[in-house]
Amino acid sequence: MTELLFQMVAPLIIALAAVWGMAKRVDVYGALVQGAGEGLGVLIRIVPAMVGLMTAVYMLRASGALEAVGGLLGPLLTRLGIPPETVGLLLVRPVSGNAALGVGSELIATYGPDSTVGRTAAVMLGSTETTFYTIAVYFGAAGVRKTRYAVPAALCADVAAFLAAAWAVRVVFG
Repeated sequence: MTELLFQMVAPLIIALAAVWGMAKRVDVYGALVQGAGEGLGVLIRIVPAMVGLMTAVYMLRASGALEAVGGLLGPLLTRLGIPPETVGLLLVRPVSGNAALGVGSELIATYGPDSTVGRTAAVMLGSTETTFYTIAVYFGAAGVRKTRYAVPAALCADVAAFLAAAWAVRVVFG
């Protein structure tokens, strides 16, 4: 019974939204098509940046640069309880969510979803934000040109979230 309920959550929400829209006399299908078109436009704008960032990450990994940085930061990261293998995720997450998902999925595929590295990567992905994108969107929408202390504060929050993610995985999973 519970499984059926969970399977029906998304269809029920969609049906409820359609019924609500029809009750408000909204052209639900037209709104759906318009939203899908806008989504494709966003996808077209995002894909080149995502491909570029993913290419840069894979080039850094293939060249050994990420491993070198991981080797340099390894002792510090280990001391902080962060798996050194996640260094690519630590560097990419504040810049690009899509590239971070790529790095995270690669870590999970390489080390396994039940490994410390996989679990830590998953928690890091869920507990941090794409800092520079978020600041650009919100400050741009508000018309703010100088971010002042927002970037350093947000990066400090990312560091705190990375540390908290690694700590939470250690506490919960040993």
